[in-house]
Amino acid sequence: MKVLLTRPEGRNQSMIDALNQQGISHWVTPLLCVEATPPITTNNSHPLAHADMIICISANAVSFADYALTTAHSRIKGWPQAQYFAVGHATWEALNQLGIEALEAPDDCQQTEGLLTLAPLQDIKGKQITIIRGVGGREALAERLAERGATVRYWEVYQRACPPLDGQQIAQQWQEFGIDTIVVTSGEVLDNLINLVPKELFAWLRSCHIIVPSNRVEAQAHAFGITQVTNANAANSKAVLNALKL
Repeated sequence: MKVLLTRPEGRNQSMIDALNQQGISHWVTPLLCVEATPPITTNNSHPLAHADMIICISANAVSFADYALTTAHSRIKGWPQAQYFAVGHATWEALNQLGIEALEAPDDCQQTEGLLTLAPLQDIKGKQITIIRGVGGREALAERLAERGATVRYWEVYQRACPPLDGQQIAQQWQEFGIDTIVVTSGEVLDNLINLVPKELFAWLRSCHIIVPSNRVEAQAHAFGITQVTNANAANSKAVLNALKL
């Protein structure tokens, strides 16, 4: 097994350490980069101003929100009093490091669908809920919460992009290295992977074992003609290692 790790820069270390302990060869190519969105400058109230509940979609959402809340131009200083939720364990850990207690989605479904099963998110009529996320995320969570009677707002604190890479060159390097397993932790990463690999190397990509974090990304992979797909049901290292049977 030779594994390609594709998380954004600085987010692959726990998997690198685990693979090194197992003596498994790996290659790191971040296929997603994230950057802060411009600060809020309108006169409208801040998305966190009246929130009863705050849901963080990712560890990036936590770190970029924290940065925004601690800069001089922020109209809210620090994290407000509210009930906090984290979609995945890495997000929960990011909040915990800031001293914020949060509930997280169940271990067996660390995604939107799992979060929606939590008891405090059932009877939410009249609640003000803010979802902290990147630009252009899924709408399913907000839609379900609104159906349950909540007023839902977004605070989009970061945006995603594909790092500047030469697809022909990098895909050939992966193939020559012997990559046969690729860890994909989001739909955006999968899109960038598909767009980078040139057509003449797509047969190689289809021969690889792809690890994905959710049912949605699994279906996305199948739609691209990739058949060797394992759903880890989460994006954290523990779930990925389990999917790799390590």
